Amino acid sequence: MLPTVAALTVAVLAISSSAPLIAYAAAPALAIAFWRNAFAATVLAPAVGATRRPELTKLGWRGVLACALAGAALAGHFGTWVPSAKYTSIAAATALVATQPVWQGLIALAQGRRLPGVVWTGIAVAIAGAVVATGSDFATSGRAFTGDLLALAGGLMGAVYTAFGERVRATTSTLTYTSICYGACAVLLLIVCVAGGVRLHSYPATTWLAILAMTAGPQLLGHSMFNYALQRVAATTVSVLFLLEVPGAALLGWLWLGQTPRGGQLPGLGLLVVGVAIVVLGARRLMRLSPTPPEGA
Repeated sequence: MLPTVAALTVAVLAISSSAPLIAYAAAPALAIAFWRNAFAATVLAPAVGATRRPELTKLGWRGVLACALAGAALAGHFGTWVPSAKYTSIAAATALVATQPVWQGLIALAQGRRLPGVVWTGIAVAIAGAVVATGSDFATSGRAFTGDLLALAGGLMGAVYTAFGERVRATTSTLTYTSICYGACAVLLLIVCVAGGVRLHSYPATTWLAILAMTAGPQLLGHSMFNYALQRVAATTVSVLFLLEVPGAALLGWLWLGQTPRGGQLPGLGLLVVGVAIVVLGARRLMRLSPTPPEGA
């Protein structure tokens, strides 16, 4: 039990560092999104080549394409959420992207699945919280409101990423799947960066260290520890623990960067987190509604 508790503690701390590191890094948001995925793919590719060649052959071009489509959705997720952490507060960006389970529930509804009443209750509470939180930002700052909308879009694209990957994950190992996804995501973000003239180099050493920390912490270590814990605790429990990223990121942002959440935001953000928790707990009644943890960090 102690190793599992330790793994979950490390995972929560790792993912909680994502938004503060993004806000701290002195680089364009899209460049940060590209480099963290490129570095992660570079780390994973040799391992896949050494241990998963038969699986890659069996996967075929259709399987690779399915993984790449998930990577495209992941690019949409990082391409919206990472900029949101530059525009709005760390607390708001982290809480709003955590609406991914809400979007997953609505995608499940569109796929013909029936949602339990408790899930609808959670969706309503989360939406009310998001309205209160973003309304507060709209009254305060247009830039912060734009960041709120980007974070919500990041949550939506995270749900699309999970929906695309759901079937592939049934027959593909996590290592192979994430390697292809991160690679495809990095390629697409690189194209966007080059087309948009985004600067991809000449950053301070502290920025490179922050990007490397994002890659090693939230991108690789955090999700790996959650996957380890899934062998010993329920997926619902892991999904709820993922919500600890919201207060964790807000606390790090306050202690490290001096970001104090605005008073008008707090009721909405609290309501939003409660709503998402209700959705996650209610989703136990749906098979495969949330097959993987959120990728928002």
